[in-house]
Amino acid sequence: MSSAFVRPRSQGDIFEAAKVLSAVHESDGYPVEGVAEPEKWLTPAGLLAAWVAELDGRVVGHVVVNRPQPGDEAAHMWQERSGDDPSAIAVLARLFVAREARQASVGEGLMRAAMEYTRENRIRLVLDVMKKDAAAIRLYERLGWQRIGEAVHAFGGRQIDAVCFVAPA
Repeated sequence: MSSAFVRPRSQGDIFEAAKVLSAVHESDGYPVEGVAEPEKWLTPAGLLAAWVAELDGRVVGHVVVNRPQPGDEAAHMWQERSGDDPSAIAVLARLFVAREARQASVGEGLMRAAMEYTRENRIRLVLDVMKKDAAAIRLYERLGWQRIGEAVHAFGGRQIDAVCFVAPA
């Protein structure tokens, strides 16, 4: 297997990323809210930047950096704790990696691209992750992210526990 290449997402990548997202949802149950409209889910309100990862010429991963939206608990927690202006906070979101690419450091490469973008733009990056996603939590902690609290999200009538993180400064 060759190494993954992370680059800014283009409009033409959205269709391929949506196919990967559908496969990830099928195998992992992520995203919880489903993928009825994957292309729309990949371009959320408040989008600042997005990247894809390619492996052997195929899109195998995706991540975005967003302005905080209503209900972004990690952004709210960090703003309350830090006193940062809300415009100086962004949310890492829509991170997923195809099952066949998970041993190629694709998730780490995508995370590092997002972290570099926010450092260069003097924005503090936060995220929340479902507690069940232990591999993702291990990645965030290995990259120096700090836990800032917990949240509960409601999806489809069920409650899902999440952990909130802030990226290293």
